[in-house]
Amino acid sequence: APLSTTTPAGLTGQRGYVVKAVTDYLTDHHLVDEDTLRSGGYRITTTLERTRQDALTHAVGAKLTDRLSDTRPVDAAVRAGGASIDPATGRVVALYGGTDYAKQYVNSATRRDYQVGSVFKPLVFASAVQNGSTTQSGARITPNTPYDGTNKRMTVQHGHSTGFAPANEDDRSYGQITVTAAMDKSVNAVFAQMGIDVGPAKVKDTAVALGVPEDAPGLATSQGAISLGTATPSVLDMTQVYATLAHHGRHRPYTLVDKVTKDGQQIALPDRPETTAVSRSAADTTTSMLRNVVEGGTATAAQAAGRPAAGKTGTAEDDKAAWFAGYTPELATVVAVLGQHPETAAQQPLYGAAGLPRVNGGGFPAQIWADYTAAALRGQPVRNFDLKLEPGAQGSASPG
Repeated sequence: APLSTTTPAGLTGQRGYVVKAVTDYLTDHHLVDEDTLRSGGYRITTTLERTRQDALTHAVGAKLTDRLSDTRPVDAAVRAGGASIDPATGRVVALYGGTDYAKQYVNSATRRDYQVGSVFKPLVFASAVQNGSTTQSGARITPNTPYDGTNKRMTVQHGHSTGFAPANEDDRSYGQITVTAAMDKSVNAVFAQMGIDVGPAKVKDTAVALGVPEDAPGLATSQGAISLGTATPSVLDMTQVYATLAHHGRHRPYTLVDKVTKDGQQIALPDRPETTAVSRSAADTTTSMLRNVVEGGTATAAQAAGRPAAGKTGTAEDDKAAWFAGYTPELATVVAVLGQHPETAAQQPLYGAAGLPRVNGGGFPAQIWADYTAAALRGQPVRNFDLKLEPGAQGSASPG
């Protein structure tokens, strides 16, 4: 939809988030500085598609905000953010920043201050395949590799304790478990050890190659904890990552802008060359595991999209954020539900929100994702995933 900087149209609803995100995109990419932009004469055509933008806004309403109540204080802390990218082109086709820019002006799709949690785990596995990594006993890491899923298991490196022994959700222990099952159930103990096996620096390199900004808060300092998603890239950043996985490991930088003219003259937009973030087999083998998560793991709610889908749920510490990152072959979309105190703006747990004991990524975020994805692809033929898997990965992957 064209945005004209000459008319100061109202910034209520989604419009304010979009204007701000597009302005930031233009200034971050040094296409124009903010003062020049303010002086007017610019006409900006965004990549957002109205039907998909409306579908995302509608999905958040139908699956989340309509279920909130003024009588539950915690419900006032509920925020949502969403972003959707066409993996083939890198165009951002929908962006949901919050209920109303006039009331809460921080864009929940672009803010970088909430932990991404377990939606980071597929990046650890993709890095393992990309680097040909092995377990401590020297076995190649594949979807079928067994790991110890014991709660608070001490991670080890070359026979020595690392001092990092994270808990699993609800302190559950799983014993010996394959990587596929650990992804389905989101077992922290397994991915903490896998991150040590691959090496935190290599995990970070893969994450950055896939699309996590190098300067994303918490990425540089997290060491062992990197694997559990302690860094805080934005919803839009993570959508870029999952779009890269959907695009078979080819990274194409996203864009929010199709065209910019100044006084009728077109301004050149930056080239967005594709690079290989990870090999096709690393991306596609990760996708095959994320198909399993939707088929029978924590993300079965995503099946409501009525499409072949791959994805991963995530819930941050103390239930302060819940994430779902997912994709069909033609659309990658990430949704996060965030807890933020309405007055102090401090991050706040979501326990009890909408009357539920806790908010999980497989709940509202996956439901919003499914509702949006069904609407965004309505009338289009069903596309199956075209996957080329690592040798040794075939046995565990569901077809299609």
